[in-house]
Amino acid sequence: MDIDFSTATWLNKPKLFEITHSSVEITTEPNTDFWQRTYYGFRNDNAPALLLESQINFSFTAKASFQYCTKFDQCGLIIYLDRNNWFKASIEYENENISRLGGVVTNRGYSDWATTDIPNTTTMWYRLHRRGADFLIESSPDGVDFKQVRIFHLHCLGETSIEMGKLNPPELAEQSIKFGLYACSPLNSSFKAKFDSFKLNNCLWKAHETQ
Repeated sequence: MDIDFSTATWLNKPKLFEITHSSVEITTEPNTDFWQRTYYGFRNDNAPALLLESQINFSFTAKASFQYCTKFDQCGLIIYLDRNNWFKASIEYENENISRLGGVVTNRGYSDWATTDIPNTTTMWYRLHRRGADFLIESSPDGVDFKQVRIFHLHCLGETSIEMGKLNPPELAEQSIKFGLYACSPLNSSFKAKFDSFKLNNCLWKAHETQ
């Protein structure tokens, strides 16, 4: 499927960015982030995100390239429903030795963060799959060999379908979601994130066959 980010919608439009037919660049601004409540107590919802919209199941792939400067600098993929319900996947810079690859799932205004420590790098491919209200995020250092990062559920999507009396959870009605790219610097930092190698396909994540 063709991807045209020039028609995408900005959430918290940044001052500096560039969109071409094949890439997106975002220059982060200091003290920008997405996070809700858990552990740290604060609520941040001011990072830039460039969002596409889809009602159907899909698989979305993008390569992120970056030169982090300060702890917590990050860029990657995002699903954004509203400030209380969203997901982001990225590598976050920790120190000169390691970074943290993982994802934040935010349901009902509370975020959780699952990570694994990896050697510092300047590139990563991400692949996001949707099946109704369930999602799979994968990562790859080379864009060929993808590994599972986590499977997760966004509650507000499932609850809406069930409350409307439409379908059982494995067969959730198609609902529109916004997804795309984000980059931010939670501390006093700024860096340039570049995204390219975009692919948008019908869902490659096969349905689970229950026994």
